[in-house]
Amino acid sequence: MALHFANAWESVAQEQPQKTALICGDNEVTWADYDRRAACLADLLAKHGLGHNSKVGIYAHNSNEYVEAQYATFKIGGCPVNVNYRYKADELIYLLENSDAEALFFQGCYAARIWEIRSRLPNVKLFVQIDDGTESLLDEAIEYERGIREAAPRPPEAHSPDDVYMLYTGGTTGMPKGVMYSHGQFIGVMLSSLKLLDLPNPADTSELAQVVRTLNESELAPIALPACPLMHGTGMWLGTMVPLLQGGTVVTISKLGLDPHLIWSEIERNKVSNVVIVGDAFARPMLEALNDAKSAGRGYDITSLQQITSSGVMWSREVKQGLLEHHDMTLLDAMGSTEGGMGSSVATRDAPADTAKFKLQAGVKVFDDHDEEIEPGSGDVGKLATSGLVPIGYYKDEEKSAATFRTVNGVRYSFPGDFATIEADGSITLLGRGSNCINTAGEKVYPEEVEEALKKHPAVNDCLVVGVADERFGQRIVALASLREGELIEETALIDFSREHLAGYKLPKQLLLLDEVRRAPNGKADYKWAKQTAERQLNIAKS
Repeated sequence: MALHFANAWESVAQEQPQKTALICGDNEVTWADYDRRAACLADLLAKHGLGHNSKVGIYAHNSNEYVEAQYATFKIGGCPVNVNYRYKADELIYLLENSDAEALFFQGCYAARIWEIRSRLPNVKLFVQIDDGTESLLDEAIEYERGIREAAPRPPEAHSPDDVYMLYTGGTTGMPKGVMYSHGQFIGVMLSSLKLLDLPNPADTSELAQVVRTLNESELAPIALPACPLMHGTGMWLGTMVPLLQGGTVVTISKLGLDPHLIWSEIERNKVSNVVIVGDAFARPMLEALNDAKSAGRGYDITSLQQITSSGVMWSREVKQGLLEHHDMTLLDAMGSTEGGMGSSVATRDAPADTAKFKLQAGVKVFDDHDEEIEPGSGDVGKLATSGLVPIGYYKDEEKSAATFRTVNGVRYSFPGDFATIEADGSITLLGRGSNCINTAGEKVYPEEVEEALKKHPAVNDCLVVGVADERFGQRIVALASLREGELIEETALIDFSREHLAGYKLPKQLLLLDEVRRAPNGKADYKWAKQTAERQLNIAKS
């Protein structure tokens, strides 16, 4: 039986039924119960007319229920749709309509929001409410646990590895888009890391069961904690799907907002081996929590922790070194996007790594505007492209698909929009997304490079950089920064500090000090907010 998420996890459950699969707070679910509960939810979906290729929205916080609902959707041959829990009425309607969702699992605290829009969702046949003690049951909804109790477990069935799995992007450069993959292609890439353990990439469920058996015998099955939201790729893919495919355990924290002390407590309590984060937005507060706990004489026992993995946002060298001072482990900085992986940077105590420098994965190239490869060491800037995991395309968007996933010299590549240079040693320096590039006096400036320079100052907590309209320069560079508690610094002093790390044309023309630099729940930059804030504050300053 070829690999499909449903069949893969069914084989793991048969191999180790009594092992713990999911942990959220005090609620632990064995692999047998994980499979049974998902099978009951699959029966519920099928009884409401959903089946192969049906889309199911999941509008929930990190939890066991999120993972179970996704598994249930796979069991009917359907496709889960990740729904951002920050979305309001119009955003929800757009996403659910665009994805053709026929069912929706939703967190109880959002019942009022669903009540507000339910009449505008004629295609949704089923609402399932996850009880979190915050709202009474929506009239049209079925309570999650009741739905499980009143259903019969749906028997396993064969599924095609060509079935479509889809993840919606965050919409940072436009409306959210569903990026489509085939199950077989996607699982193959997810399991490719097994080669680091001298294990084969399994081709079918029986081989996967053998790999899981070997990992258990060697005590190498991961206990993973995705600290970032499951509604985004980093948390779901690296923090949930990969460890579950290896027969591991996934620990989630349902509390919203970043609580670094709670993260370390859960790592200690559950003997977590792998943590998944999103760059400095998570790593810096986590480092500060470790420092505070150590200073107070109540340091956390994190001896079980083997690796912290980050993807999607800058993870600075200074923060990595601070974490390594507390514990000897591997820090994996993965560069990629929903549209494909690009490279990685590994840091250990013995081998620190530079910020934004990555080793290219096989099949990754950097092309100029004429689809010619950039020469290493030339200093030229080009577009990153990967031929490794190339999506099928964007759901219902042929024009965007053709622009992003295209063939060069007979090879199909994904061009997600990242720009970089290739160093003489073959490594790459990531510059950022072209959509955020600032054109000032004819020079191109990438916000991430300026942000990195400013964040080297010990007083700076966080920073975003944007370009605003300027009569003289076309765009001028404006930085928005927040300072660490108790720190004070003048705008001019911070700009002068950045001169040590940046060419003159890349220096911010203005710097706005704020109480907080806003980011999305997954830690990624909210450049739309940053630009609006900069324009508003500068207009106020001029008036």
